[in-house]
Amino acid sequence: LNVDHRVPDTEDISVPKDIDLVGLPELCFPGGLYISSESKEDHIHFLVFTDVCGNRTYGVVAQYYQPIQVCCTGKAFACFVPFAVCVISRYPYFNALKDCLSCLLVHLRPFKDIDAEDHIKEFAAKLFLIPSPPPGPLHLIFNMKPLQIIIPSREDPDSPIIDLDLHLPLLCFKPKQVLQVMTCILTEQRIVFFSSDWALLTLVAECFMLYLHPLQWQHTFVPILSHQMLDFVMAPTSFLMGCHVDHFEEVSKEAEDLILININNGDITSSKLSERETEIPDVPLEAAEIFVKRVQSLQLHYDLELCHLTSGINLSELQMRRRAWHQKLNTEVQQITLQLIFNIFREVKDHLNYEHRVFNSEEFLKTRAPGDQPFYKKVLETYMFHSFLKARLNRRMDAFARLELSTQTEEDRLNLMLDSPRRPTMEKMASKRFNPQYMISRRMVISMPNLQDIKPQGNPIKNSSLRRATCRGNRDFSPKSVSMFRIPEVHFPLVSQCVHSYYTDFINHLSRTISNLPPDDSALLARYFYLRGLISLTEGKLLNALSDFQNLYKTDIRIFPTDLVRKMIEILPPSERSQADRKPELKRLISQVTEKQREMTKVDDHVKNFELPKTHMQLDDFVKRIQESGIVKDIETIHRLFDALTVGHQKQIDPETFRDFYNYWKETEAEVQEVNLPPTVIEYLDKNECVYKLSCSVKTTYGVGKIAMTQKRLFLLTEGGRPGYIEISTFRDIEEVKSTTVAFLVLRIPTLRIKTVSKKDIFEANLKTECDLWHLMVKEMWAGKKMSDDHKDPHYIHQALTNVLLMDAVVGALQSSKTIYAASKLAYFDKMKNEVPMMIPKTTSETLKHKINPSVGETFPQAVNVLLYTPGHLDPAEKPGDTFPKLWCALNEGKVAVFDASTWSIQQHCFKVGSSKLTCMVMVEQSQVWIGSQDSIIYIINTHSMSCNKQLNDHRSDVMDIVVDTHEDAPSCTYSCSLDGTVIAWNISTLKVNDIFQLPCQNLTSIKLHNDWLWCCNWNLLSLLLPQNVCCFGVGKPLCYGRQDLMWQTRERTVSLNLLGIYNASKAVISFQLWIGSRGLSQGKIKGKIYVVDIERKRVEKELVGHADTVKALCSAENRYVLSGSGKEEGKIAIWKVE
Repeated sequence: LNVDHRVPDTEDISVPKDIDLVGLPELCFPGGLYISSESKEDHIHFLVFTDVCGNRTYGVVAQYYQPIQVCCTGKAFACFVPFAVCVISRYPYFNALKDCLSCLLVHLRPFKDIDAEDHIKEFAAKLFLIPSPPPGPLHLIFNMKPLQIIIPSREDPDSPIIDLDLHLPLLCFKPKQVLQVMTCILTEQRIVFFSSDWALLTLVAECFMLYLHPLQWQHTFVPILSHQMLDFVMAPTSFLMGCHVDHFEEVSKEAEDLILININNGDITSSKLSERETEIPDVPLEAAEIFVKRVQSLQLHYDLELCHLTSGINLSELQMRRRAWHQKLNTEVQQITLQLIFNIFREVKDHLNYEHRVFNSEEFLKTRAPGDQPFYKKVLETYMFHSFLKARLNRRMDAFARLELSTQTEEDRLNLMLDSPRRPTMEKMASKRFNPQYMISRRMVISMPNLQDIKPQGNPIKNSSLRRATCRGNRDFSPKSVSMFRIPEVHFPLVSQCVHSYYTDFINHLSRTISNLPPDDSALLARYFYLRGLISLTEGKLLNALSDFQNLYKTDIRIFPTDLVRKMIEILPPSERSQADRKPELKRLISQVTEKQREMTKVDDHVKNFELPKTHMQLDDFVKRIQESGIVKDIETIHRLFDALTVGHQKQIDPETFRDFYNYWKETEAEVQEVNLPPTVIEYLDKNECVYKLSCSVKTTYGVGKIAMTQKRLFLLTEGGRPGYIEISTFRDIEEVKSTTVAFLVLRIPTLRIKTVSKKDIFEANLKTECDLWHLMVKEMWAGKKMSDDHKDPHYIHQALTNVLLMDAVVGALQSSKTIYAASKLAYFDKMKNEVPMMIPKTTSETLKHKINPSVGETFPQAVNVLLYTPGHLDPAEKPGDTFPKLWCALNEGKVAVFDASTWSIQQHCFKVGSSKLTCMVMVEQSQVWIGSQDSIIYIINTHSMSCNKQLNDHRSDVMDIVVDTHEDAPSCTYSCSLDGTVIAWNISTLKVNDIFQLPCQNLTSIKLHNDWLWCCNWNLLSLLLPQNVCCFGVGKPLCYGRQDLMWQTRERTVSLNLLGIYNASKAVISFQLWIGSRGLSQGKIKGKIYVVDIERKRVEKELVGHADTVKALCSAENRYVLSGSGKEEGKIAIWKVE
């Protein structure tokens, strides 16, 4: 079971490294070795070995008794001597190896000692020839008479191998006790399991390890201690060990601060020498209740399952039937335990800063319920949780992250888009009051929305839901379908010729299976290529193995064995290396693997806990500290905050000022979280509105009450017997805001005066000392709303909202005569409105429908390099909730953001494909999006899993364009071009190269198919290719020039479009229009411009100015809309209506 780690060399690998053979007999006979006067039943137990680096190796031990004749005092009598056979594997194949040993014991019965030893050698040799399956939907099956042995694969590369019954702890413990044990492990206690059954010790301990996945126990793990090893429990560090129940009293008396778990009766106690009873904190209440309820719904007893089934008529049928039941139950238990871990830790992400790798544990604890805090205080101090944080900060896509993505609500996705300070929405307030059970709304969106219906005044929320996080697939507990591959028989595994024949049969069988599989079944193809590569490697056929591993790039790169291939390349003989260099695909593979080795750098995986600064801060340090605190990320906003906090001082901030500002911000956040509006008020507000600021109780023209500010409006929360709602104004309807005074006796009371478009009456509020601050805040929100409406960009109002809350915190923190002046430094939109009034051209305003910001949450904007719209499909392979159309956006350094094009909420936030600039994207078929990169690779994204598991590596330069041959109903061919003039034709099904054309030119920038001709454009030449005849020629007079003009010559006029050059311009073709993105002058400033050209008349119909930077990307959406993306100065996407 170790074939996949074997490289042909002279190393003796008969025994795995780091296994202490001296101590092995004690573990094979953990209860001692005793001769018996009568035969005893064979039994199995399991071992786990851990080396100094924490790597685990697994053992399965079979004990059996053989009779011998003993002569004593002249009399002969029979006694029975125990023997043990231990199989050691790198992987936890507990059930498989148990079955193997059971078969061995059947065959050992008739043999004498010498014959038994030979039989054991043959058994070991046969097991050694069995490979471990790669991760994915393929199990291996082989014959070990009389049983068929199944070697299961792990579900994916990040998942553990599961070859045991996960429900065992649920049979031994009640659900609440299971939670107690999990808490002990999560808080890294010193834990000892006890049982009268040695096998249960390891199996139950392993089950608890799997329950915690993806969290991992990182301390000593010795699930079986022999009686000679009992002193191990005196170790001072965290550990998990197991002993026979006979030693319970001895261990409890000799060691202190131990958690003692008796598997026999389900008791959980602490050792008696402890000065105080060890407190096991409770699992967070809500997560615990869900877990208990779901465990109680499980069917844990196979006999009850058998009641309605017919009786099995042979051993194989009974074995497969029971295995199917266990697989289904294992899947259910995995889902339930993963849901528990997710419910416990799902809000950790809200307190992480990814740029500076900071976790704000103090703020996280403050947001926990009081009864849950003891649990979190202990867990947050553990190595296990620290590693979990590393994985989150590294954005590892493990089971936890996948569940998090699948359970995101529409509100969650919109919060990612808007990056506003966290406040409870009206919907959450209502849920607190009525506590309904929320269920996720499934959306069946087939086409683009009517963007005229998207109202810029509010968040475009659709079907938002605040239900308890549950996986959409949770109710379907059926295991994923897997295939079985039968390994050929090996009859004499100790005879080299027979072993060679076995390998030959194995490769031939795999080759036949590969040839019979359809090319679109890439998941299974990858597993068969992997296995054939392993067997070829074991046979010493290195080039054949490299070819099979190279095929993984086009089938499933996730299982590519990088380390193994690197070792193979290092040991390639010179003759085979020269052969590999003559094969382009192998030469490319060797180059990629060796280059990746040179480029490997140590991953920065530190995690820092947020702490308030203790020294004075210059600007750069202040920016870092504010970002770490989670208050705001945008650098320009932080610069303005720095100016505000340093008014009248040197340009540095002392720790006290920072602390006062931070504390005031957090206190205000906490106060507003506690705002509980009555239902009579909530019904007047939108469900996504949040109260961000409340004034003191003041006298107004509408009565006495508190002024409340949301992202949309101002309203008065009236006081009296029953709090009521009186709307003051929406920010859009404000006509004038003034700060004035009114006379009261001999006093002049500061008053805020607001005039609205829709009301004749002017609203006045005697805000006294709060008046100047409210005046600033209302003006900033008014200006931000106007900017948001003018530019159809909801991000502006949320940016204004952040400015307003920063103003409030500055005034609260400084407490000086200059606080209002300091706060005014943050009035960004009000200043723009007064100093630089921006007029939006009428044509632009009429055509522009909406704007979204893919760089939200980043520290600075990122250029939108490529855009792709993919329509929704009713594909049976997709879940109903995933049928919406998508907008794909390529940002810097290989990052791709995907939006739900029906609501413009983010679906997946920035997964990465490589680290170079992405140059083109195209939907090749419903399940595939191809992305070209400057690293010369085409990345293939599975649109169902939203992951990249295939690559095309045949280009040698920047991939510049990809086009699909769509003249057939089902496209079968795709063309791609690279900067060096190479054009490759691909078979979509097999991903094989149909043909390669090499143009006699450099700087090939784009290709297009038209009337069966392939038009190839570079900086100074337009070429035509007829793919069938592979002919290439230049157009007599070039149509596109290398200088910065694109021209049409007509009799009436010459149309000249001032572009950046063909290489930098973007374009989109509608049936009757050509949209060209570039940049140009508008109101005296360089802006991103879009020229809409009438194709028939060859003239510019419109000039659209919707971006503050060059238009870098354009794409069409169903000929109804055009989407444009801008450069890094702005980094936004605009959605335009096609007239």
